[in-house]
Amino acid sequence: MLQPAADRRILASRQARELFAHHTVSIGSTGNLGLSIGITAAALGFRAIVHMSSDAKEWKKRRLRDRGVEVIEHPGDFGAAVAAGRDQALGDPRCYFVDDENSSHLFLGYSVAALRMQQQLAALKVKIDDGHPLFVYLPCGVGGAPGGITFGLRHLFGDHVHCFFAEPVASPSMLVRLASRDNRPISVREVGLDNRTEADGLAVGQASEFVAPIVRSLVSGIFTVDDGRLFEDLYLLERREGLRIEPSAAAGLRGPHWILGSEIGRQYLKERNLGEECVLNATHVIWTTGGAFVPSEEFRRFHERGQAALRARRPSFSFH
Repeated sequence: MLQPAADRRILASRQARELFAHHTVSIGSTGNLGLSIGITAAALGFRAIVHMSSDAKEWKKRRLRDRGVEVIEHPGDFGAAVAAGRDQALGDPRCYFVDDENSSHLFLGYSVAALRMQQQLAALKVKIDDGHPLFVYLPCGVGGAPGGITFGLRHLFGDHVHCFFAEPVASPSMLVRLASRDNRPISVREVGLDNRTEADGLAVGQASEFVAPIVRSLVSGIFTVDDGRLFEDLYLLERREGLRIEPSAAAGLRGPHWILGSEIGRQYLKERNLGEECVLNATHVIWTTGGAFVPSEEFRRFHERGQAALRARRPSFSFH
């Protein structure tokens, strides 16, 4: 039906939809990957199934169901939903499971973002070299998206790019995995954390065992952010820049402050001979990954919580 040089619009034809109707696309997710896969698969005519933990955001479940996606809820967290979805898919020869924990296709798809960033930087005439490094701050859940992006960026820019993952304080699955002296899967619960965070797309108890070994030598560091800061930062971003994002997408906003304002961040710069002039000439990219679909009433709640957190904390800095 589809030849290599053929017009891809054939995928929207009645003939294609009749074929797709006999097949299922399934995924386990509590975040935006589940939204995008579910909505796209259903729009093309597939039976679409998204496995979610029971505590996933209600508005995300509702949005999927409104578009013809079957949402199956599971007790437990992200890991339980993925495991249940994977098991169900294995029993159906006409089902393809999009496995965020263990997919080379998905990982390499994420890495394409690095090529797009390279093109955007070139169009803006942004120089990346020894004297003009690139710092990138990426929200991290199971690790697929930030891992793929880091993989791509390091291949393009080498030692001139410094990629940092940002994780919720209660769910630092990649930090726990990479900091562990045992080369084995490890859950945040094994170190006394409960994996409960408002950053639902990052609420992952155990990092991808496919991604962790790949990024171990590529990622520059990992920092954590508490939920209060996430709400403060999304509020400040909307107030100063007019950008609306959800809590998961706000995780990287503290990156530059963390690098320049913490002892360990300054130590990192010192060890790599990145002096003050070099840092001033650097390009800092804060990756945000979601918020366009958040209902207005939900964002209003985010906004109010951010305002309240700011009043309570009396922050010593602001964005300009």
